[in-house]
Amino acid sequence: MKQPSSITSLPQSPDQERHSRMIKYTIAMSIRMVCIVSLLFVQGWWLAVAAVGAIALPYIAVVLANVQSAPGKRAAVRPGTLAIGSKPDDESRENR
Repeated sequence: MKQPSSITSLPQSPDQERHSRMIKYTIAMSIRMVCIVSLLFVQGWWLAVAAVGAIALPYIAVVLANVQSAPGKRAAVRPGTLAIGSKPDDESRENR
């Protein structure tokens, strides 16, 4: 027997997915801004770490923002066939 569909088996809505990707992008770019500002204050090998972060994080942020959230993991379940119920009686037709 086929299991009934559940609303929790549906994937994220496009708006929710876009919002989560925007948050990931914003976090990565905020870290990049911290790296850029820290270039003014750090010395030694920390300067190289901050420079690599400032240069590499835009690419990483774009890749993270464009990755969809596991489409195969949360695939929508196809609903079953429609069941035809009994015909409405004459009294229910008169009440409409």
